[in-house]
Amino acid sequence: MRFRRDPFGDVIARQLDLFVEDEADLLEECREKFRSYERAPREDAEEAYGDFVDAVETATEALADMRDRFGRTLGEDAAEAYEDAFNRAVRKRWPELGLEIENR
Repeated sequence: MRFRRDPFGDVIARQLDLFVEDEADLLEECREKFRSYERAPREDAEEAYGDFVDAVETATEALADMRDRFGRTLGEDAAEAYEDAFNRAVRKRWPELGLEIENR
């Protein structure tokens, strides 16, 4: 049985590595907001979770912008395949961001 290699795997891996470099502050903010939520006393947990969700949404929007910019350079069928592959890669690398990426 032959497995077909993802035609966008290399470019997506490079894009996500670039995202780590360029948007390190966003990713760190997500980690920090999650740690704050985990440490928050019960009475502050809801607000801390909201702050975490806001940070995740900001990072997810930045990823979706990157995905969409590249996707516009492709034909319709290729763009759809690329978007699916990109979303899978995000879910694998950052599960907390992957939950939102398909909604963008």
